[in-house]
Amino acid sequence: MKEKIALLINLQECDSQLVKLSSKKVKLPEKICKMEEEFRLYKEGVEQNKRKYEELKTQRAEGEANVKKLSDGMVKTRERLLEVKNNKEYQAMLKEIETSEKTKSDLESRIIAFMEEMDKLIVLVKKDEEILKQAESNHEKEMKIIEDDLNAIDADTVTWTEKRAVLAKSIPADLLAQYERIRKRNNGIGVIPVWKAVCSGCHMNIPPQLYNELQRSNDLLSCPNCNRIMYFQNQEKSS
Repeated sequence: MKEKIALLINLQECDSQLVKLSSKKVKLPEKICKMEEEFRLYKEGVEQNKRKYEELKTQRAEGEANVKKLSDGMVKTRERLLEVKNNKEYQAMLKEIETSEKTKSDLESRIIAFMEEMDKLIVLVKKDEEILKQAESNHEKEMKIIEDDLNAIDADTVTWTEKRAVLAKSIPADLLAQYERIRKRNNGIGVIPVWKAVCSGCHMNIPPQLYNELQRSNDLLSCPNCNRIMYFQNQEKSS
């Protein structure tokens, strides 16, 4: 009977591994998607300074273009002053030049402020690029581990399936059928170790007499609570 229990324990190991592999085949792609989304959000956060720098760069370019436009406009207005024949029109042009100069001065002040802010940001952007480069390297390594694990699932599944098939042939048909019935009723677990009178499947205490019998007897015994096939395991020795 001990040989049969040993075969069932090995069969249970095969079934447990196949369940884990099946679960991983579903969960690993989900984990990959989650990691990609988390890294995308992290990258967006790290690149805030870069985006702000680019925005200021655009605003500076727009400001410089407007300054040039105002400067060109004032040159033309001053040229027209030479052709003006009445005082009213002359005063209007002077007012136009004064307004343009004020606007130009304000724009130039803003451009200087942009440049000062950009000088501060470029230092932060360079630091952010170093941080992001390291984070990308770590992310790629983590993704590679998971992808390799995912790629190995099919091959591992074939290996455990073949091992299970060989074991199943060595187990009497009636015992195998009993194991299968119990396993299907108990979340894929048909055989379970017991230590210190506690079933590790349902975590319930078994009667002292039954626990003693389990340690001495060669009979096939089941947990009175979850009905799984039990075997005694001295976990102090196994550890």
